[in-house]
Amino acid sequence: MLSFCKAFHGRTSLAVEVTHNPKIIAPINDNGHVTYLPLNDIEAAKAELAKGDVCAVIIEGIQGVGGIQVPEVKFLKELSKACEEVDAALVLDEIQSGYGRSGKFFAHQHAGIRPDIITVAKGIGNGFPMAGVLISPKFKPVYGQLGTTFGGNHLACAAAIAVLDVMKGENLVENAAKVGAHLLKELKQFSQIKEVRGEGLMIGMEFEEPIKELRQRLLFEQKVFTGVSGTNVIRLLPPCALLWQRLMNFLNAFVKCWYKLEIQKG
Repeated sequence: MLSFCKAFHGRTSLAVEVTHNPKIIAPINDNGHVTYLPLNDIEAAKAELAKGDVCAVIIEGIQGVGGIQVPEVKFLKELSKACEEVDAALVLDEIQSGYGRSGKFFAHQHAGIRPDIITVAKGIGNGFPMAGVLISPKFKPVYGQLGTTFGGNHLACAAAIAVLDVMKGENLVENAAKVGAHLLKELKQFSQIKEVRGEGLMIGMEFEEPIKELRQRLLFEQKVFTGVSGTNVIRLLPPCALLWQRLMNFLNAFVKCWYKLEIQKG
């Protein structure tokens, strides 16, 4: 299989082998099945696919743990075409980037492609434990082919249906796109931030220096919880129902904490 640098696809069984983090890959899962490639390097991907030994390519709609790295539209289009030419399955991991997070229902829809397999979880149950696999018509579904102790859980399925109803009724995908675009625009005006990247309400802010103290101030002084990637990247993944007032509250809190740090530094 082909995976990408900084990819995160989970910690269980072979999912951890396509995760680009040697520290969490146990020896039993380190079987040499995976080649990791630079994200957005289509020539490297084509070269590996041309060898004829690749069964599938797995990629996140937007890399989450990797620091909100966004696959380029052109790259995804060409990758999809290259996979089709050699009959390799294209697997889109939309567990973090799906369900409206990017301003589209799935992040790969920004590129207009149709993958062979899509994995979903997290947002599918709005926090209730649930996951799913979507497959294209090229795969014949067979009842009983997949099994798990808690598979088909009635409460989980009810929660998943309720989530879809609320998302549609409250236009949450559209809200994520609208509010996220405004947040991205505002953050890009801060010269102190080295780079702002993302789509919708999946946003990464990369700084020149470690952001540990900034995050602590946001949490303990402003009661704002943020994610992190490495030492220099803050990850923002607010609810898709984020309101304009909450957005402004965050920006004000961010400015207060930032300037307090600057004053402290002298």
